[in-house]
This record gives sequence, C-alpha cells and structure tokens, in this order.
Amino acid sequence: MDAQDRKRVLVGMSGGVDSSVAALLLKKAGYEVMGVTMRITPEGVAPAARKLACYGEDEAAEIEDIEKVARHLGIEFRVVDLRREYQERILNYFREEYARGRTPNPCVKCNAEIKFGLLLEGCRRLGLEYDYFATGHYARVRFDEGSGRWLLLKARDAAKDQSYFLSLLSQEQLARSLFPLGDLRKGEVRKIAREHGLPVSEKEESQDFYAGDYRELLKKGSPGPIKDLEGKVLGQHDGIENYTIGQRRGLGIASSGRLYVVRIEAETNTVYIGEEKDLLTSKFYVDRVNWVARVPAVEEEIEGAVRVRYRSPELHCRLIARTGEKQTGPGLDEMFGPETVEVTLFTPYKAVTPGQVAVFYEGELVLGAGFIR
Repeated sequence: MDAQDRKRVLVGMSGGVDSSVAALLLKKAGYEVMGVTMRITPEGVAPAARKLACYGEDEAAEIEDIEKVARHLGIEFRVVDLRREYQERILNYFREEYARGRTPNPCVKCNAEIKFGLLLEGCRRLGLEYDYFATGHYARVRFDEGSGRWLLLKARDAAKDQSYFLSLLSQEQLARSLFPLGDLRKGEVRKIAREHGLPVSEKEESQDFYAGDYRELLKKGSPGPIKDLEGKVLGQHDGIENYTIGQRRGLGIASSGRLYVVRIEAETNTVYIGEEKDLLTSKFYVDRVNWVARVPAVEEEIEGAVRVRYRSPELHCRLIARTGEKQTGPGLDEMFGPETVEVTLFTPYKAVTPGQVAVFYEGELVLGAGFIR
C-alpha cells in the first residue's frame, strides 16, 4: 500500500482481531490512522449475555477493547452515536421483513447504509476528514481502467471471503475503501496480532449481528394455520416471524417423513409445509440489484454464479437483466434502483429464501447483488 502524502484513513473498528490488525497494517504502511466505531445498542438491551455480536449489551466491553488497541497502536479513537439511525434503518427493516414472511440479512444492509454510510457522515459532522475508510473485512477492491469502475473481488482466503457482505456498496463507497486483510489468511492475521502484542490477539471470533435468539427482537405476530401444499390444515403456528424457508425443527406436526417450511404467505398468515423436493428451485427473481463490475443492458444474458445466502455454495446460473417495479421499505428507495434480475439455476437448489441477499459472481469478481423476491 502506498501512503504518499500521509493519507488519512478512518478504520472501522469492532474490538476484534481483524479490524485491529487492519489498523496496525495501515499504520505500518505509513498512513495517518484513526479508529472509529459506532454506538448502536440502546442501554438496557437484553439482560442475558450477548457476547461477541454486533448488536447487544456487550457493546461497552467491545468499545473498551478498541480503546486498548488504539492506545497500544498510538492512534486516536472516536465513537459515533448511531443508535437512532440503527433502530430506524436496520432493526425496523429486520422486524418488518419477518412480518412480511421474508428472511432479512441485516449485516449486508448495515454495511451499505450504516457502516460505510451514516458512520462516515457522523465522522464528518465531528470534523474528521479522511481520504479512505478501512475495515477488517476479507475482500479486495481495485480500479479497472478499461471500464472506469471500482471492482469488488473475493479475498485470497476462500474460507474467510466476506465479499458477500460488501456486495451492496456503491461505486462511491468502493472508491474510498481499503481492505488490508484481502490478501491474508486468518492464521496470518492472528500471527501478526500476536507478534505485535495486540490486546485482542487471542480473542475468539465474533458472531454476526446478534448472538441471542433473533425472535427476541421481533414484534410478536398472530397465530395462524399450518397447511400442506394442497391446502389441508395440519396445525397452527404461533406467528410467521418464527419460521423461515427450509426450516424443519419446531413445526409440531406429526409425520412419518421429514417436513419443511416451503412457503410463508403473510397476506393470509399461513405457513405451508412440504417435503424436501418441494424446496427445490430452478428460477427466481432478485430485486433492487446493485451492479458492481458493470451495468448490463436490459435483457442481456450473463452466465455466472450466484450465492443465495452467505454459506451457500456458488450455483452455476444464467442471469437476465430485467426492469422491475420499484420496491419500498425503510431506507431502500434512496439506496437502490428498480433493477430486477431473472436467475435460472442450471441445477435446482433448495431453500432459496425471499428477503435474503443474492450475490452474483464471475470467478473472483462480484458482478452485483440484490434481494431475493
């Protein structure tokens, strides 16, 4: 990394080893580094321990860890209060999606709107000017002279790649982003932390979003019927927010074979169950697509791969760019346009879940991403 003219970098720090090593590497490379983090958890949230999660009562302890690392590195550190914005943009979205029978991905949305968005706006309000914003994500970014676009690429360490979680970042956000860990393996990062005596060098991995039962955060819905795909009532659910596509446990339905949630219909407050074969999907639609590598023409066909959730395999597919109706929801209209992509899988896959983020790839390159209809 070239740090000519002492470029200033704000490093989004979480109290974990990854963001701490990112700050360390940038300082060693000659950048002027300042650590920043966001306060998002209201006081008094959840009496039980919620350790090592983004949202939870351990936030104060995480901030203390960041302060220790900042002192060790000899860098400044500031906290930006985003509790109201996080409630409006992320928690309300999380609750409303479950109420609609969809399964949200708050981490991807938070990166695009909060961490790489409102956090930096808050820093500017505090008078913190910067040239770049860096995090401990395992991903890479580079500028492509041919297309004139900033590209998002997978990390060198396939097991730790987090490009999925950054797939909704805009061109403007990518242009000012640094990911110092993109070419490193987790073991190398841990070794660097130990060699430099970072206070968090032995800290365990953090959880995504919330370490407790996610239903603690939701509004309780009304009971309704559980039906088979022919419409026969088999039982009663205690609120559609307690169910997700592909779920097998906790259905309370006696059967000689395995049954799964295959559809959730918010309009009728109905959960539909079926066999594993009923979960298979070969075609689905993705709305509000954020194109990263390039913007295809309408009706253009692209052969690539798609991840339908973070831990899913990459599925060989054909993408066709469509023009869809504009979607609504908290914080969505101002972030994403009406683009829709038709996805056809060459091999059917089970439990493609509405509300989740689908990310399109071409080799190591992120083509774009959006929300499964």
